[in-house]
Amino acid sequence: MAADVYARLRDDIISGELEAGAPLVVTTVATRMGVSRTPVREALRLLTRDGLVESSERQLRVAGRSAQALFDIYEVRIPLEAAAARGAAERHTSFDRMQLIRLHEILREVPPDDVAALNAANRKFHEAIWAATHNSALIDFLKRLDLYLRRYPATALHYAGRYQDSRGEHEALLEAILARDVEVAGERANVHFAAARDVRLRFYDSADPDPDPVFRGNTQS
Repeated sequence: MAADVYARLRDDIISGELEAGAPLVVTTVATRMGVSRTPVREALRLLTRDGLVESSERQLRVAGRSAQALFDIYEVRIPLEAAAARGAAERHTSFDRMQLIRLHEILREVPPDDVAALNAANRKFHEAIWAATHNSALIDFLKRLDLYLRRYPATALHYAGRYQDSRGEHEALLEAILARDVEVAGERANVHFAAARDVRLRFYDSADPDPDPVFRGNTQS
């Protein structure tokens, strides 16, 4: 039961249905979801652990968002993604290799204006890199960071030519991983995610941080 409540609240927070700063009162949430207070308390504890809920003045609420918080996420994420690229280059199996090539081809074939498909394909490609590390601790950390990042709706792929740049960066990253060039793979991941960070920060710092509604969504890069 707590797992179901956790998943519903997590999805509502990530989608923006529950806005940043919204209060999360145990009894209110329990009534809305038609459950007892015990699973709600446990779900809120887990969401607090994941950084999606915070405590303020003795009250739980949906965690806030800011340019500084976005920068902080990437400050942690970039070296972890570089570590994932290095790990994938060193440890990928023949099955991982096939998966990476297949998912990269799928990503390349998605029309740039099909936001839902582009987001899904991009996410699957990067998750395949994580999986190819065969490092469960690293994968867990990256999944948690991804939860934080998905709360920021502006996608980087449609900012001033970022889509084309990202395609080239993906190809270079995949090339290094498949060649088992550990150091180059890490360097290319650094470049890729640093560029994504800079674009997303420009979005967030602008007067209108979200792109045109047709481009709304969450992507890995």
